[in-house]
Amino acid sequence: MSETKVHIPPLSMDNITAKLFTHLEKSVITQFGEEGKALFQQGVQNFGYKDAEEIALQATKEGVIHRLYSYIPRNHQAVRKYENLTNYALMAKLFAQISKVIVDRFGEKGKDAIREGVRTFGEERGRGIAQRARANGEENTRENYLTNYDMGRSELFTYTTEYKEGEIEQNFTVCPFGQQWADDDMHEYGILYCEMIDPAVARGFNPDFKVEHDKYILKEGNCHFRFILEDNKANE
Repeated sequence: MSETKVHIPPLSMDNITAKLFTHLEKSVITQFGEEGKALFQQGVQNFGYKDAEEIALQATKEGVIHRLYSYIPRNHQAVRKYENLTNYALMAKLFAQISKVIVDRFGEKGKDAIREGVRTFGEERGRGIAQRARANGEENTRENYLTNYDMGRSELFTYTTEYKEGEIEQNFTVCPFGQQWADDDMHEYGILYCEMIDPAVARGFNPDFKVEHDKYILKEGNCHFRFILEDNKANE
């Protein structure tokens, strides 16, 4: 264990959003080819070129290699649509607009393609969290998961966390992603993210990490999780 803990700041939401977009695009184009690409273009336009460009610019400043610029015309003359929204809300809106055009066209196959993009995105994030732990000489055990988490938990989230034998239990009663999807009546599309993200991030952190997500804010009004990992299951 290193004597002085290395401070690694959380990823910005622009960083996270650009990475999510890139994973979604890869999954959708792999499944649906040029038609999927054209629908992605429509989704970005529906969201707003200027807002997308602001996300792309900040992510680029932070060194993220992403695909957002491929869907934003150079001379679009668009203005920002969401000046007063948080970056959490912007991610939710962009995800919903992309998911909507794909799901409305391809149905269940479209949902599966979106879920797959969220899965690969989440697992990549989880590997990054394990890397953060390693930088501090820590193993990817249960106790080191949330302490090295890559996304900041702002006051926009309301939740409890309990460490129990063999597991971490969390209950979220307020989530800015879920709130934005509910406000926009985008439940059907937002839930595709909720279903996949936490199990995928945990699995990327440690393949033996199991997540039970039995309640969703978009369905029951709260998100309830059990993150289950035995004490001796650090990944070598």
